[in-house]
Amino acid sequence: MTQPNFPSPATIAATSGPGDAGNDFSALSLNPATLANLTLLGYTRMTPIQAASLPVALLGKDLIAQAKTGSGKTAAFALALLANLNARRFAVQAMVLCPTRELADQVATEIRRLARSEENIKVVVLCGGVPLRNQTASLENGAHIVVGTPGRIMDHLARGHLTLEAMNTLVLDEADRMLDMGFFEDIVTVAKQCPKERQTLLFSATYPEGIAKLSQQFMKAPQTITVQAQHEKTKIQQRWYQVPDSDHDEARLGAVAQVLRHFRPASTLAFCNTKSQCRALVAYLKAQGFSALALFGELEQRERDQVLVQFSNRSCSVLVATDVAARGLDIAQLAMVINVDVTPDAEVHIHRIGRTGRADEEGWAISLVSMDEMGYVGKIEVLQKAESEWHKLTELTPASNEPLLPPMVTLQIVGGRKEKIRAGDVLGALTGDAGNIPPFTREQVGKINVNEFSTYVAVDRALASQAQQKLANGGVKGKSVKVRFMDEA
Repeated sequence: MTQPNFPSPATIAATSGPGDAGNDFSALSLNPATLANLTLLGYTRMTPIQAASLPVALLGKDLIAQAKTGSGKTAAFALALLANLNARRFAVQAMVLCPTRELADQVATEIRRLARSEENIKVVVLCGGVPLRNQTASLENGAHIVVGTPGRIMDHLARGHLTLEAMNTLVLDEADRMLDMGFFEDIVTVAKQCPKERQTLLFSATYPEGIAKLSQQFMKAPQTITVQAQHEKTKIQQRWYQVPDSDHDEARLGAVAQVLRHFRPASTLAFCNTKSQCRALVAYLKAQGFSALALFGELEQRERDQVLVQFSNRSCSVLVATDVAARGLDIAQLAMVINVDVTPDAEVHIHRIGRTGRADEEGWAISLVSMDEMGYVGKIEVLQKAESEWHKLTELTPASNEPLLPPMVTLQIVGGRKEKIRAGDVLGALTGDAGNIPPFTREQVGKINVNEFSTYVAVDRALASQAQQKLANGGVKGKSVKVRFMDEA
C-alpha cells in the first residue's frame, strides 16, 4: 500500500512482534511514581511502537503512529496523556476516540492501571448500548479522561453534558477502523469542538487515504512513526490448506472441524467474510459437538457482551466472527486463528492473525483457500515477504476421540454495579466457608465480569453445578441472588 505524504513527517521504521524488546522505560521523562507503577505492572522494556512514539509524544508533538492491536500502543498514548494531566483539576483534559465499545472498555481499563500512581484519576467510558443518564451522572461528578465512540461522544457534546475547554490531548485509536465504519465526519465534528491548542495522537494499523485527510484537517505538523505490520515467525505458525471451492458447503465447514479435531486448540477465533457464513459455521460446529458462538454486526449490545464474556473467560471454545464485529477485540491467550475465508485485504490478514501469539505465547494461524481465492494469497505473500506453507487436508487426523469442550462454564448472577456487587464479593462467596458446599480454590474460579445489571463468573467445568448451588444458597454479600448457567448450546 502506498503511504500518503503527511505534513512534516519524521518516519521511524521498526519491526513489531510480541517478543520484541525496546528501550527501558527509565530512559523516558516520566515521574518516579509512574516508573515504579510500570515496574509493578510488569512493564520493563518498551515495545517498538512505545520506544518510537513515546519520546515524541512526551515532547507534546502531534503524532501519527502505525501499530497493530497487541503492539503496546495503548500504553504508548496513555502514558503521554497522563503526563499532561493535572489530577487536582476535575475537568476533562484528555479524550480517546475508539471504533467500538469493547476497545473503549479495554483502553479505559489500561489507562486506569497505568494511572494507579496518581490519586483519583477518573476515567469515564462514553459508548452506546447503555443509558445516557448514567454516563451523564458520571460526567457531573467530574472526570479527567473520557474514552468513547464518536457517536456517543457527539450526543454528550450536543446535549451539553460534556465540555472540553480544559482538554489538552486528543487520541484517535484504530483510526483506520473508525474510517471503515463511516466515522470520518463524526471525528471531524468532535475534533472541531476541542481546543485548538492541544496535542493530537493518531494510531492506525493501516494508512488509508482518509488518514491523510484527517491529519490535514486538524493536526499540526504530525510526526509519523511506522512499525512494520509483521509477526515473529517463531510466535505465529501459519499453515494454508486448499479446499474444493469458495462456497460454505460441507467441504469447507468440514475442513474447520478437521482443523479443530487435529490441533485441539483451547480457544479459536474463526473469521468469515459475511454474517450468513458465520451463522452457517456456528450451526455446523454445534451439530458436530463443538462449543461455538457467533459475533456479527446485528447482535444487540447485551447479546454481544454475553458472547464476548463467554469466549474471553474460556467457557466457549470457538468464536466465529466477521472482521467488522471483531474490531477492537483483544483476547488474551488466543491459541488459534482460522481464516475460514481468506480476506481480499492483505493487511486485514496481518491484523487477523496478529491476535494470536501474543507476549510469550505461541499461536497457530490456519487459512482455508479455494482456487478462486489464490490471488488474495499472492497479495498476502508480498506483504509478508514470505511464501505460504501449504499442507493437505488429509494430514489432519483427530488427536483424540474426546469432545473439545472449554475448560470453564459461565454463571450469570442477576445483579451488578447497580447492586454494588464487586468482583471480590463473588470471589469471596465462592472461596468462603458459607453453606454446605466446600469452598472453592482461587484456581477453580476464572474471570469475573461485573456489568451494570449482571455479573458473570467463570468456574471450572467439573464444578459448575456446585458453584451454582453455592452462590444461590450462600448468596453474595450476604444477600440471596439468582444464578443461571450461560449455555451457548
